[in-house]
Amino acid sequence: MSIRVIGAGFGRTGTTSLEAALEELGFGPCYGMKDSLASTEHAGAWEAAARGEAVDWRTLLKGYRSALDWPAASFYAELMEAYPEAKVILTVRDPEAWYESTRQTIYGAPRTAYASPALSLLNLFATRTRRATRVTEGVIWAGTFSGRFEDREHAIGVFERHNEEVRERVPPEKLLVYSVKQGWGPLCGFLGVEEPAGVPFPHLNDTQSFLEEVRRRFVLPVAVPVVGMLLVGLGILAHQRLR
Repeated sequence: MSIRVIGAGFGRTGTTSLEAALEELGFGPCYGMKDSLASTEHAGAWEAAARGEAVDWRTLLKGYRSALDWPAASFYAELMEAYPEAKVILTVRDPEAWYESTRQTIYGAPRTAYASPALSLLNLFATRTRRATRVTEGVIWAGTFSGRFEDREHAIGVFERHNEEVRERVPPEKLLVYSVKQGWGPLCGFLGVEEPAGVPFPHLNDTQSFLEEVRRRFVLPVAVPVVGMLLVGLGILAHQRLR
């Protein structure tokens, strides 16, 4: 088993929907952002790639048939070299809509969540959230956007230049420029498979769903210990006052 599909589109361009579609069509397991954060080894490999160090892609992605979303999209060219037979899908979206969605979700949500000094402090001891911060900051915000994502014009320019580079770099016969709004037809035609009968195309991970997922995966694991610490502290204080 090796990578057969490489997703070159940035996050928030329908990559979660595409992942579900590829799984339905037999191109799973699909490696996405959640997989890059699943272990210290995987996170470390992407951090190394962001530093320009060599990565053994075939070892890192062993057992997967497709890879998309960040951080993989930032290294689509390297993945093409490692998997020369793979096809490339560039998911696209209106640049302004893409920027606003990204600003509210994968860029803005973590910053809002950890604006609280208590949560920010406890984050230092939360392995998963520390790992997520290192990868997203190193690979995406610093590595891809040069630390200037909040500059709307700059970020949209990076987005548009990336898409143009993919169009120029990938041979036409190996590239599908695709919006998930197009549904099964173009995707199945490109991959040479039949459309799944009676299965609606998945449309997943809208902004609200994403924010709820961030809260479940990252905020609650940190917030619960904070509340626990506060309750313990209040208990100790009350005990001392009663003495």
